[in-house]
Amino acid sequence: MAKAPASPAQRPVHLPPLQALRALEAAARHRSFSRAAEELALTHSAISHHVRALETSLGTKLFQRSGSQMVPTSVGARLAEQVRGALDDIESALREAGNSAGPPVIRLQVSVMADLANAWLIRRLPSLHAQVPSLDLHLRLHAEITPPDPYSVDVGIWHQRIDLPGFECHNLIEDHVIAVASPALLARYPGFTLADVPRLPMLRFALRPWRDWLEAAGLPGDEPERGPIFQDAGLMLQSAVAGLGVATARAQLAHDYLASGELVQIGPTRIPSSLHYWVTWREGNPREKAIQQFHAWLQEQVRLEGTQATTVEAGHAGQFHP
Repeated sequence: MAKAPASPAQRPVHLPPLQALRALEAAARHRSFSRAAEELALTHSAISHHVRALETSLGTKLFQRSGSQMVPTSVGARLAEQVRGALDDIESALREAGNSAGPPVIRLQVSVMADLANAWLIRRLPSLHAQVPSLDLHLRLHAEITPPDPYSVDVGIWHQRIDLPGFECHNLIEDHVIAVASPALLARYPGFTLADVPRLPMLRFALRPWRDWLEAAGLPGDEPERGPIFQDAGLMLQSAVAGLGVATARAQLAHDYLASGELVQIGPTRIPSSLHYWVTWREGNPREKAIQQFHAWLQEQVRLEGTQATTVEAGHAGQFHP
C-alpha cells in the first residue's frame, strides 16, 4: 500500500547554515547589519546575503528599514528570539559536554547601565559565581537613559521602567544623592567646613545639577560655571577618587569607595535620586529560573549593604563635620 503524502507539519525542514542563523540573530539584536557584521567578523554584504537567503527560503520578509535601523518584522523578531535561545542551548550543551563533571552552564544576556556595572556590579560578581557557579553572564554595557530593545537580552538593568505586556519589571535600587570627595582633596583645604564646598573644584554630572544638593544643604544654590562635565557617573566617581574635585553621587554607586576610605561623604545631606535602577525580563523566557536566581542575588546584595556613608569628624586632615 502506498504511503500517504506527508502533511506540511511532517515534512522535513531544510535547515539553513548556522552562520545564516547567527547573522539573523545578531542583526535583529543590533537592528543593524553593520554592527552584526562587526560582531561576527563578516562583511555587511555577507550579513545581507544571509538574511536575503533566509527570506527567500521562508517566503517572508524578516527585516524592514526604519530610518537608519534595520528593524525585524514580527516574524523576524520571533524567529531571532527562538534562534537566540537555541544558540545559547547549543553553547551550554557544548560546555556541559566539555565539563561533564559539573552542572550545565546557563548563559544570560544582561544589559546593564555602565555606571552601575563599573562602580558596583562587577565587584560583586565573584559572589554570584560562588552561589550559582553554573550561571554565565554576557554583560552589555548601556550608557543612555533610553533603554535598548528589551527583546534583545534576557535581563535588562536600566534607569527606565519597562511597561510592556509579558514583561516583569522590578525596582532594584531607590537611591539618594550625597556629596563626596577624596580625603587627599579635603586635606588641601585646612579648616574646611561645609560652607566651603562651593569653593572646591566641582565635578558636574550632565543629568544631575549641583543646585539641588546645595539648596538642601542650605548653601547658595548657584550652579557652578566651571568644572568638567561627565556623562558617566562611574567615571565621575573615579575622578573624585583621583582628587580632581568634589562630586554628587548616588550613595549605592559610591558605597565601595566610602567603605574603603577612598572617598568621604561631605556632611549629612541626602536628597532622593531621580534615577532608579529597574530589573526587567520577559515572562516565559526558557532561562527564567536562572533569571530569577540572578534577580534574587541582586536583591540580596542591595539588602546586605544598605547604603553606608562615611562622614568624618572635624579636626583631622580631610575630615570635617558641618
